[in-house]
Parts: sequence; structure tokens; C-alpha cells
Amino acid sequence: MENILEKIQKELVENINNFKKMILSDTSSDIKKIVVRPILIKNKIMLQIERYRGSKVFHENIELNAIFDLPFSEYNQILIETIGKDIIFSKQKAGYKKKVRENAISQSDINLSHNKQKSYLINEGDNVPAMVDLGIFTKDGKIVKSKYDKFKQINRFIEIIDDVFKSINKDEITILDFGCGKSYLTFLVYYYFVEIKKMKAKIIGYDLKSDVVDRCNEIAKNYGYSGLHFQVNDVKKDKLYNGAIDVIISLHACDTATDFALDYAIKHKIPYIFSVPCCQHEINQTIKKGGDFDLLLNDGLIKERFSALLTDAIRVEILRAKGYDVDVIEFVDFAHSPKNIMLRANLTHKTGSLENIDTLMKKYNFSQKLYELNKK
Repeated sequence: MENILEKIQKELVENINNFKKMILSDTSSDIKKIVVRPILIKNKIMLQIERYRGSKVFHENIELNAIFDLPFSEYNQILIETIGKDIIFSKQKAGYKKKVRENAISQSDINLSHNKQKSYLINEGDNVPAMVDLGIFTKDGKIVKSKYDKFKQINRFIEIIDDVFKSINKDEITILDFGCGKSYLTFLVYYYFVEIKKMKAKIIGYDLKSDVVDRCNEIAKNYGYSGLHFQVNDVKKDKLYNGAIDVIISLHACDTATDFALDYAIKHKIPYIFSVPCCQHEINQTIKKGGDFDLLLNDGLIKERFSALLTDAIRVEILRAKGYDVDVIEFVDFAHSPKNIMLRANLTHKTGSLENIDTLMKKYNFSQKLYELNKK
């Protein structure tokens, strides 16, 4: 086996600038195939490993030398693709036989900066303490293999925010986070603005639970996040921050708490809103039959889902009527919840009418808090 390692090492050293990928295949192992590609991470060449087990693919980024820890002897064929030629090692009784054949791969196919799986805003090796505490990064910044899905989901959340702010140049930003809980997402928002956007950020997180607030303030202090503070507040009735606010975030604020957060944004003309509604019970509990949608109210599960979608549709309609441009985005929840709709809105002052909602209210006689707060 040492012989094949030496041969592969020799080929990789000779073709490191021409190397596209390597494939290990034909095996009795439960990992049916391993694909190795060079990638560029922070100006350093590394290798991305894809392991195929059944219908699933597992990813890992490794140092160049770590490639020799792969179980080459378990695979009967090893293909190395380079510019202009394929190098194939086939396992024979006497050892691995080498064969070389021409291919059509050109230099344009070997752009390492585009040869990685995806360019993320938070990458492996970045100093993000929240990612370590969440168990997604090891202490030395490596992605924990079993948490790769969460790693992608968190980056998806940050990308949604970045889509709005990547072209906005501000020195400072103030954010209110309604129902922040202890999910660490607030810490990642702070990291994005301070470390990635290089802005001075002030973020205030509101939650009902004093133990959660105390713990979050302790974590913020440990991280050195001086602009991040948490307070015990009931967003439905307590007086909130009265200074200039740029962004409202409301992730999984339960039932009508989402409506109070959105209403606060509307009343204070806050420029940006990121809201993931949760537990929309109000319409489900009050709606009566009275029109073309009666068929959707006959069965409990269908009624519940219809009511949740109707709640979000009404919220979107109200935001648009009050001067917001709204995107409805599929948002992957970190707990794999089906409640995965995000309302992303920015204030444009182009107002509209609540006439469509008025008609529905008369037909179905349901209650909806954001409508009640804004129907005048």
C-alpha cells in the first residue's frame, strides 16, 4: 500500500497546479465513492472531500497532507483528473497499474476560487465564538461533520441579511431583536455587522425570561461584544427603545408577538424588517365558514395550515399597504421546523389599501392582531 501512496503523492506534487479532482471508486466499503477536489480557503489551497454513502453525501475540508489518510487500499480504481490527461490506477493482483489517457480539461476548468462547494460569509477557520458554543465549529475552527447542515443553514440566514446590506455603506446600525431567546442568532447578526461589514453595531435583544436575558448578557460580555445588550421586556406592552432604529428582527416570536413586532416597525417607520413568524393560532381559533375557502376549514390539520398561511399573507398585505416592499422567502429553520417562511421588508413609502383584508374579515369573521392594530 505504501507504493500506491507514493505514486499518488508523486502525481499530486507534479500536477498540483493542473489538478481538477480525484475519484476513488469500485469498492465493497459502505462509502461507495470518495471525490477529492482542490479548493482555495483564505488564499490557502486545501482539499474538499465528498464521501458518498447511499443517497447521502458528506463533506469535509482537509489539509493537503491529510489526503494520505484516505483508505486507498479499499478502492479498486483511483482516477486523477488533470489538465489534458487522466491518470488512472487500477488494482491488480500484483498491485496498482497506472494508465494515462488524454482528456479535454483546460485551464479554465481549474479555477480554484470557483471550485469550492460554496463561498460562505462565515467560513471554516473564522473566529466566531458563537459557532463554537453551538457545537458547529471545534475550538480550532473546524466544522463538526455532523453539524454541516446547521453550518449551511446559519450561513443562509446571514446571506438573507447580506442580500440587503452588502451594498449599503453605513458607519453605524441599531437593531432591535424581538423575542431573541438563546438561539445565538443575535450573536451571529452582531458578528456579521461588526466583523464582516466593519460597522459599529448596537443590538438590543428583548425576551420575557430573566434567566435567558442574564445568560445572554454574560455571553456577550465573554465574547467582547460591547454593542450587544439584552433586556427583559414584553413587546406587547412594555416601553421599548425610543432612539433611531434601522432594523427589526423577529425570529419565531410566538403567535401575536410577531404582530406587535411588525406593528412597532410600522409605527416607528423602521427601514428594515426580518421576521420569521411562529405559532399562528389566532385565525385558526376564530375563523368561521362564510365563503369560497370553506373547503379548507373542514379538517383540523388543513385548517391549521391554511390559517397559518392566511396569517402571513395578511401580514404581508398590511406591510405593503403601510409602505413596505416585502419579499416572502423560504427560510430553513435551525430546528428543522415546517415554520420556514421569512418576511423580509424594506420601507419605500409606496402605500396601498387594506380592502382585500376587509373583505375577508367580513366573510370569515376572524381575528388578526396586526390588522386590528392598523385597520384605521
